[in-house]
Amino acid sequence: MATVVESRKACAVNPLRMSAPLGASLAFMGLDATMPVMHGSQGCTSFALVLMVRHFKEAIPLQTTAMNEVTTILGGTENLEQALLNIRKRAQPRLIAICSTGLTETKGDDVEGDLRLIRQRHPELADTAVLYVSTPDYVGGLEDGWALAARAVVEQLAGVDGPPQADQITVLPGCHLTPGDIDELRELIEAFGLRPVFVPDLSRSLDGHIPPDWRGTTLGGTTLDELRGCGRSALTLAIGEHMRPAAQALHARGGPPVEVLDRLTGLAPCDRLMQILCGVSGRPVPERLRRQRSRLLDAMLDAHFHTGGRRLALAAEPDLLLAVGATLAEVGAQLACVIAPQASPALERIPAERVLIGDLGDLEAGAAGCDLLLTHSHGRQAAERLGKPLLRIGFPLFDRIGNAHRVSVGYRGTRNLIVEVANLMIDALPHAGPGDWPLPPSTLDALGLPAGPAPAAQAAPTAGVPT
Repeated sequence: MATVVESRKACAVNPLRMSAPLGASLAFMGLDATMPVMHGSQGCTSFALVLMVRHFKEAIPLQTTAMNEVTTILGGTENLEQALLNIRKRAQPRLIAICSTGLTETKGDDVEGDLRLIRQRHPELADTAVLYVSTPDYVGGLEDGWALAARAVVEQLAGVDGPPQADQITVLPGCHLTPGDIDELRELIEAFGLRPVFVPDLSRSLDGHIPPDWRGTTLGGTTLDELRGCGRSALTLAIGEHMRPAAQALHARGGPPVEVLDRLTGLAPCDRLMQILCGVSGRPVPERLRRQRSRLLDAMLDAHFHTGGRRLALAAEPDLLLAVGATLAEVGAQLACVIAPQASPALERIPAERVLIGDLGDLEAGAAGCDLLLTHSHGRQAAERLGKPLLRIGFPLFDRIGNAHRVSVGYRGTRNLIVEVANLMIDALPHAGPGDWPLPPSTLDALGLPAGPAPAAQAAPTAGVPT
């Protein structure tokens, strides 16, 4: 159990936290034929748009109500109304998903009331679903915005009436899962003969594909028909602690029973997933998944020689911290410096002495004696100043390509993560002589091996040559 401590600095230095509207907008990208809208100024929307474009290297459909000084004071109803009508006319989405910003929240606009009046005045909006979620910038962060959006989706759009679907599972993935992670999870579930419905599903919208035609809305994701049937599944599977409220909200409306997995990276969490899928499907674990598990065990054995005793500094969203940190601790790494942007129940379960709610300035200060830094691309300058290797995780990763295809869940994804970290540790080692042990002292002690140079091996006698 980690002790969670909050930084008392007067200001943030190189901030780590991303805003809640950004998290909600990112979640809306996983809904098909949708136009996400930020109800606020153009600057707020532009900042989120740039981050998502640079991370995914894709065109991002994101609109704004373009509030200015006058409309902020007098109220943004007219801007909201005009935005809905323009989007309906030009993009023709099936769903318009609106999230608030600090601007409209501070003013205190009754957006839900405004939407009811707008729909009454404009019957042409009847064929377009409209979703609203309150996400002020000054409360929570990326995880919170994603979680609020997912909860709004299941509360306002998910259907629970009708015959149950025994072969269907509703999956609520957290914001720390990449499109590649969702694809991997889909394969695992389908291996048991089950049909997953992901809410939201970035793997069909921001997976880096080239669409056959141009659309002004999202290019894929969970459809409205799938949303209206997700409450009739045999099980709701929530991935990440921040998805628990959405799963419970669906269950409270008459939806299926809930299983919450705090992570899917690591041996024990993957085994737990296999048990759940066996119970729902009534099938045994397929042989190919058993083989993947065996390969993960072998990779953990190989990697711990290079990760054992290594000191790591991590800064990321809480559920990503837990997934990555706990997995690397299982192969002997020490979580010496752990920084989170906001509080979460997941932080207490991180295998570290202390978790600090702070910023990347705190990460740089605490990582001086560490061997590896793990955070998003905004931590690259700190790694350069410290002369430490950096493994980029989380959002945004704007100085790397292929971010949508990275996989760190399931047996294969866990193996990928462990091998990548071990290889970084190998590269970071000082150049060793022919007889040097490339192992940290703690690992040598655990194996009962002496520190310092390895004993020279005796040359084997050559056949036919007297010794």
